[in-house]
Amino acid sequence: MNHFRQRADRVRDIPLEIVLRWRGAVPDPHDRAKWHTERGPLSIRGPKFRSWRSEWGGGGAIDLVMHLAAANCESAVIWLEQQLAIGQVTAGEIQPLSFDPLRRAAVSSAGGPLRLPVLDKRQLRRVIQYLTQRRRLAASLLEPLLHSGKLYADPRGNAVFVLVAGRVERPVGAELRGTGGRVWRGLAPGTRKDEGYFWIGTRAARDIVLCESAIDAISCFQLDPRRICISTAGVRCHPRWLPGLLARGYHVHCGFDTDDAGEEAATRMIASHPGVQRLRPPAHDWNDALTAGR
Repeated sequence: MNHFRQRADRVRDIPLEIVLRWRGAVPDPHDRAKWHTERGPLSIRGPKFRSWRSEWGGGGAIDLVMHLAAANCESAVIWLEQQLAIGQVTAGEIQPLSFDPLRRAAVSSAGGPLRLPVLDKRQLRRVIQYLTQRRRLAASLLEPLLHSGKLYADPRGNAVFVLVAGRVERPVGAELRGTGGRVWRGLAPGTRKDEGYFWIGTRAARDIVLCESAIDAISCFQLDPRRICISTAGVRCHPRWLPGLLARGYHVHCGFDTDDAGEEAATRMIASHPGVQRLRPPAHDWNDALTAGR
């Protein structure tokens, strides 16, 4: 209990304006105290806030996240830790990601702020079961992703795969994958795919395989752990970060799906970047190859 109280004390006094911008809220042009949020308008005064819609108020960053995200206290603290990359969660919980919040604010101002989903540990078992049982991903590969914060569960039971950039692995977005009976995938609001990517592998590897999704990247790595496997979060011919990888001497392979869209995108990528080579999955995609035992 004392450890959690210390963690809460480190994030409680984050200015409410910063929390609001991280949650995608917009300041009212006519009232400096008023903000338009995902839960409707609210007003702030110092560390206090009050919702216009529910006439409910509170104080401090933790209360504000609990209100905006409909989260409990523990989830709100973890979310704030992840945004500031401070503190350290207890053993077995997800570690916060590292990035510069000032840099993130500058990046986000161009097209809306990044809004990573709130972590919900209660849904983690469902996400792990989906990835290990239905997608046949090895638990030993998922564990370090969970501990680094590059994979977690959101309150809706979606698997969240975080896209990162730079040596400090600053979050720039997230792929979302539904774990229910209906196939669903999406991106976190404010995701900037051209600034980073989801990846798995060892930094010493020199071979890179580009895949269409995070699940395919993990599957590709499971099939051959000598590689670095990167998700482009969709079929994309010209990711902005690709020339930098080629310039650093990596051997890059386009491992897009063996369908019309994947073949066309691979052809266009190789035409623009002759250093890239085509590497077709032995099935429709890398996860199909993994589940088929190829």
